[in-house]
Amino acid sequence: MKALWRIFGLAAVAGLAAGCEALDGFDPDGGGGGSGGGSFSQGFVFVRDRNVQAVDESGDPNSPLRLTTHGGAYEPTVAPNGRSVAYVYRSGSTVELRSVPTTGQGQPSTVFALTASSCPGCSNFRFPVFNPASNVIVFTVYRGNTSSLAKVNADGSGFVLFNNGNIGINSHGAASFFPDGQTVLSAGGASANQLNQLVRTNVMSGASQVYSFNLGNDAQVVANRVAVSPDGSQVAFDGQTSGGTTSIFLAPLGQILGSVKQLTRHTGELGVSDTWPSWRGNTEVTFLSNAGGSDNIYRIGIATTGAGSLVVPSALEPSYGGR
Repeated sequence: MKALWRIFGLAAVAGLAAGCEALDGFDPDGGGGGSGGGSFSQGFVFVRDRNVQAVDESGDPNSPLRLTTHGGAYEPTVAPNGRSVAYVYRSGSTVELRSVPTTGQGQPSTVFALTASSCPGCSNFRFPVFNPASNVIVFTVYRGNTSSLAKVNADGSGFVLFNNGNIGINSHGAASFFPDGQTVLSAGGASANQLNQLVRTNVMSGASQVYSFNLGNDAQVVANRVAVSPDGSQVAFDGQTSGGTTSIFLAPLGQILGSVKQLTRHTGELGVSDTWPSWRGNTEVTFLSNAGGSDNIYRIGIATTGAGSLVVPSALEPSYGGR
């Protein structure tokens, strides 16, 4: 893993975010092909101005590599090989799973489109994630008030919509692959807004089983994402608390869910929500926070608790990956 970016002080958040505004270009005539600084092999991808941006480990967080210019981008995820990013594209009635190379020079391509013939009754896609081999994408498909996991090959072939089965789970949230590349962990529940359990699904057979019937004593539901650590030993998730905000929680993964720890806390600052966790190695979690009044990416070591350290300013829906 390359050297970590320099870490900026929290007092500089507002100035850094303002300094990044000039990077937010929108090309009304272009469909993709980006601009910005450096190259990418490992680091963050995120959304700014509804375009996909990327910052490599060795890059400047104030000068991200812009991968798209068409707008309409949501929830990007970088392939483990670092070569491409998958994301959801929404514009009017158009909903597509798309991919774009991390070079900043290529055009986005449609992997899978929401049409009546390809996915009858489906209304939305969310939360794409690559398998460890970078050749399969698992994502969440919405139909009415329920959501199911689905998979498709990165080349657009082999779409499979998984049945939620007879385990009392009507909806699934974002999935995260275990290192074996055959199973994923997702939040599950009675509806897409009540994801209060953890479910393990085999993406080869589609068989699911409830891994944990609760999220610990302090987290009520998962807000956006569960994230399995690269070695498969731990899970981080953004849990909504009884106070209505979200924090990053951490727990060991074994035969059952281990003791759940609240990883992020903001002493003396009210109304702060931390969300969208990703792992940077096995000992550090990165996440999105609105601390200080703006959305920025932070990191925190799993041996501690607190507010974390600012890494990338002015970002939404971040994901860490590549190599």
